[in-house]
Amino acid sequence: MPYCYPPDPNTRKPNFTPPANACDTHFHVFGPPEVFPFLSTHEYTPPAAPLEHYQKMLAVIGVQRAVVVQPSVHGLDNSATLDAIKTSHGKFRGVGRIDDKTPKEELQRLHDGGIRGVRFNLLDRPRGNIKLDVLDRCIENILDLRWSVDLHIDMKNLIEQEKRIRNSPIPVIIDHIARVKPAEGLQQDGFQLLLELMKLNHVWTKVSGADKICETRVHSYYGLPFVEVIPYAQAVIAAAPDRVIWGTDWPHSNNFLPGHTPNDGDLVDLLAAFAPDEGIRNKILVDNPAALYGFN
Repeated sequence: MPYCYPPDPNTRKPNFTPPANACDTHFHVFGPPEVFPFLSTHEYTPPAAPLEHYQKMLAVIGVQRAVVVQPSVHGLDNSATLDAIKTSHGKFRGVGRIDDKTPKEELQRLHDGGIRGVRFNLLDRPRGNIKLDVLDRCIENILDLRWSVDLHIDMKNLIEQEKRIRNSPIPVIIDHIARVKPAEGLQQDGFQLLLELMKLNHVWTKVSGADKICETRVHSYYGLPFVEVIPYAQAVIAAAPDRVIWGTDWPHSNNFLPGHTPNDGDLVDLLAAFAPDEGIRNKILVDNPAALYGFN
């Protein structure tokens, strides 16, 4: 079973200071496994990434709020995610995992614990983590809670799921810019569809996962990494600045080679390249996540 490399422990202070109540809308907590066990069927072993390490990183980059996203290795047991929210004193919200058999009482318990959305991985379908009919029933079951749904998909999946996304009765968040392929250019069919979907008031995009998108995997302390993703992020932001959010994707799981884990300070500065205008950045970091996840 492959082991992931840990996050960079030497977070660099960004060159710009995020605004008050800035939000990282995508991070994961793994374990500790002796308290929050991994699934026996987990496909990778995540890095050691306790909550206190994340909080230390967050303080360095100057971000106060965050959304913890339930990772696949914990399955439907959202205990680690709920624990992280509970310890945040109102500064965290969560995105959990459910299936169509999750009881209403459990959904309400998750909501009371700070969960405000669910996430489904449609990559490599049918090996993905949920069948489409189950996904549809899950969305029906959370309508009254006014949650959103995160979709981890790529350009191919996006095209396949266009109708489902267009017709969704709840907000749809496209994670990691739908794993756009920079080598295929701005005119690639999937990316043009994403821009078209962003015209719909219920479709959002998360500008995150640059290290997963870009082919140049080496990060740098001296210049911006992952510059291939900049024009794609800029295009998404221009299409709907009120429905774009940002995330670090800490601790950057699924990195299996040394030196490939990004520095989170670099990712903050990359956002400044995505959105040079301070007002737009403030929307992405503060206003948009506050509206979507119910921060006061």
